[in-house]
Amino acid sequence: MIRVDNLVKTFGDFTAVKGISFDVKQGEIFAFLGPNGAGKTTTIKMLTTLLKPTSGTVELDGLNPMLQQKEARQRFGIVFQDPSLDGEQTAYENMELHGVLYHVPRKVRTERIESLLKLFELWDRRDSYVKEFSGGMKRRLEIARGFLHTPKILFLDEPTLGLDPQSRNQLWSHVKRLNETEKTTVFLTTHYMDEADRVAHRIAIVDHGQLIAQGTSAELKASTNTESLEEAFLALTGESLRDESASTAEGMRQMARMWRR
Repeated sequence: MIRVDNLVKTFGDFTAVKGISFDVKQGEIFAFLGPNGAGKTTTIKMLTTLLKPTSGTVELDGLNPMLQQKEARQRFGIVFQDPSLDGEQTAYENMELHGVLYHVPRKVRTERIESLLKLFELWDRRDSYVKEFSGGMKRRLEIARGFLHTPKILFLDEPTLGLDPQSRNQLWSHVKRLNETEKTTVFLTTHYMDEADRVAHRIAIVDHGQLIAQGTSAELKASTNTESLEEAFLALTGESLRDESASTAEGMRQMARMWRR
């Protein structure tokens, strides 16, 4: 469903992604893990047409997302780290607008909105303004919206950041159910190792823009002789703190220099 071959992204002299390659199977939940500034979000942006790769190839369901942007965007949904809901609209209006933008037929749209809002336990609040929602409710609504147009792939970039354990557990239960019933491929990033250990079929770990390990949670633990995924992650990436802002700032400086030329 997703095929990445020798993917590279540079901003001037700064290389954010350094020749990574991996495949994601149809219906798989694939966790893409790494320390801050490892290149995870840059990779997702290339997979979802928001950044053009410097070199290498990407395929989504057999499509090149750079050459076939419209067709590729119809195949996936995405939930970014930053909120993207309209707080001045109701939950139902946010869903409705998304369905219209993706040309979901009215009858299908109506039925799917009701089904998803019920699944994510938001149907009773469908006419409430999103600005009144808690952080967990907003996140559930964003993910429900991501499933609305029946995507083949759903990208989740830190979807549970800042949520309490109960909200995180509930959200993943809903995602896993749709993954199983609709065979939706899920590509996720998270800093919660317990989430990746519990929900992901396979895991890839990136560091300094390079893919350093991939496999099941059990395989990664076995290869590092550790008992938990967190311990395996630390064994592979080290325990020193990372400054995401520094690497991001360097990338922005290099991009600014390119624009001025």
